[in-house]
Amino acid sequence: MTEKCKILIVDDESRMRKLVKDFLVKSEYQVLEAENGEEALDVFFAQNDIDLVILDVMMPKMDGWQVCREIRGVSKVPIIMLTAKSDERDELLGFELGVDEYISKPFSPKILVARVEAILRRAAQFSAETRLSAGGIEVDKSAHIVTIDGKEVDLSFKEFELLVYFMENQGIALSREKILNSVWNYDYFGDARTIDTHVKKLRSKLGDKGEMIKTIWGLGYKLENS
Repeated sequence: MTEKCKILIVDDESRMRKLVKDFLVKSEYQVLEAENGEEALDVFFAQNDIDLVILDVMMPKMDGWQVCREIRGVSKVPIIMLTAKSDERDELLGFELGVDEYISKPFSPKILVARVEAILRRAAQFSAETRLSAGGIEVDKSAHIVTIDGKEVDLSFKEFELLVYFMENQGIALSREKILNSVWNYDYFGDARTIDTHVKKLRSKLGDKGEMIKTIWGLGYKLENS
């Protein structure tokens, strides 16, 4: 039997933590809890083997954004943000900080579990030993390392997945819907901001090589190894 994936739930509402935990435990996950941002970081750094973090935005002592920044400083572990707000600025901030998924309260626990499974499934796929290259960009999927002309580039988990998807589909025009369904692994009912935000950030981190990701007006994007 494979070892259970370890998930950290961070929320100041004990009822919310119990609800999410019950559904995750039922799905064979190992669950740890924290009731505020400071405790979350203590647990995260003490454990050192957490596979995914479910993080509430509004919390005492330290909010979810700050916790996300701290974790992202040292780890690319997938992060799902929970928020009661539906402000699109919050959502964009989350993606800028390297959040992998963003779910507004109230939500269906079953949907949350499905998103968790999708993200962990994608993460597991990247553990296969595979190397990709295009125009000076080298990707080692197993080590989760990207280099440009030999120099390492620091990408978030989602930016890494997006780059891999582009490189695996070089020269192919990819619609935003196709990118969302392939990289996010579920039917996304929002708009194209999710993709556009990540592509903008990815292009910026790739420097001159970012120009290889071409915008296909009215459709989406294409990676061209010119």
